[in-house]
Amino acid sequence: MRQNIPNAVTALNLVCGCIAINFLFPDTMGYDNWVFASYFILAAAGFDFIDGFVARALKVHSEMGKQLDSLCDVVSFGVAPSFLLMKMIEKADQWSLMPFSSSITKYLALLVAIFSAVRLARFNIDTRQKNHFIGLPVPANAMLIVSLPLIIEFGDGRYDFIMLSPWFLFPLIFLSSYLLVAPLPLIALKFKDYSLQNNKPRYLLIASGVVFTLLFGFFAIPLTIGTYIVLSIVFRKEIVG
Repeated sequence: MRQNIPNAVTALNLVCGCIAINFLFPDTMGYDNWVFASYFILAAAGFDFIDGFVARALKVHSEMGKQLDSLCDVVSFGVAPSFLLMKMIEKADQWSLMPFSSSITKYLALLVAIFSAVRLARFNIDTRQKNHFIGLPVPANAMLIVSLPLIIEFGDGRYDFIMLSPWFLFPLIFLSSYLLVAPLPLIALKFKDYSLQNNKPRYLLIASGVVFTLLFGFFAIPLTIGTYIVLSIVFRKEIVG
């Protein structure tokens, strides 16, 4: 029973991902809701963090839990963000001033789901990623994507035309897909101890995220992820060890 508690939390990750996808399909009145979809992907990320914490607290690590976590992550942080990008491309088609058809090109967003699955499969068999990541973690990539509709919905509107432009969305799809599998060592928030000397990049990342959130709201998500990549490059030697 105790061993299944983290798996139950992991299952909530999957539930949130499935609900997010459901919100991206029009209802009987023809409405979809990308904001609620984004919220549920964020909730899935919360459960993804909690399940690892619970497993460590209960000391019940298992190979099944590891595989279940990856399978749930494919849905919540691969498939759901891909559908969200498809919805954004459809809206870009409505806003665009240039001839542009989303009926076929929107399926390029599925590259995110494909590369997310590859990233997770690689992580499960890569023994190098115990203390750091190689390539952008799938949840972080999903957070980058879900931040866009939230910025559009709750921002001041100055960036809406850019974010709902095919010239922005398609490069974003290719860039995020590449970052998932890029041979780039990145910070993992795993603490062997809590000393500043041994965790400087981690504390800088956490502090940056807090400051960005207080100052910029949802815009903090892409800013924090950008900072995450920059800090990982700057502190590469410390990260790889």
